[in-house]
Amino acid sequence: MTRFAFPFALLAAPGLVFAQDATGQHGGMQHVPGVVSHEGHGMNAGAVSEGNLEGGQSAFAAIQEIVSQLMADPETDWNRVDIEALRQHLIDMDNVTLHARVRVEEIKGGARFEAASEDEGVTSSIRTMVMAHAATMDGVEGWTMQAAELPGGAALIVTGADPVRIRALGFIGVMTVGMHHQAHHLALATGENPHAH
Repeated sequence: MTRFAFPFALLAAPGLVFAQDATGQHGGMQHVPGVVSHEGHGMNAGAVSEGNLEGGQSAFAAIQEIVSQLMADPETDWNRVDIEALRQHLIDMDNVTLHARVRVEEIKGGARFEAASEDEGVTSSIRTMVMAHAATMDGVEGWTMQAAELPGGAALIVTGADPVRIRALGFIGVMTVGMHHQAHHLALATGENPHAH
């Protein structure tokens, strides 16, 4: 199964766990010290306080968001649904965001980012994510994006009329450009290939 990925970050503290996306909102519940609440374990889902929005862990919350959307849609084709593909996508996001080693080289008009790892799983995630991002986001913001495999990872070359902005964003900032992640999550979960040409 082809996997595609884009990054999520995890925030954790003892006794209190939050998951946040760019808007700070997810469907689900927030884990609060001293409060035990488990959906599907004797608690009515409708009893959730309106103030509780977080799913407790960002990858779980992202999956929960898509599952809720699919469950609410009477047109969902359950023969095509593939939540495992979305989970693999989120694993790639985590690997690249938190575990890739990145080297930056300033070039004329922008930057060359080399992401790599000695871990084969992270290497696979880097290649999946970088190659797909360059293929789908080339031209966004007026930037030219090219990608190439390297030993242990991949290179992403980004150039445009605003090289200072490209360099300031860095590798992971450039990887987030374009509000495409949420649409990709739904496409993956419904058995589509969001990067097919």
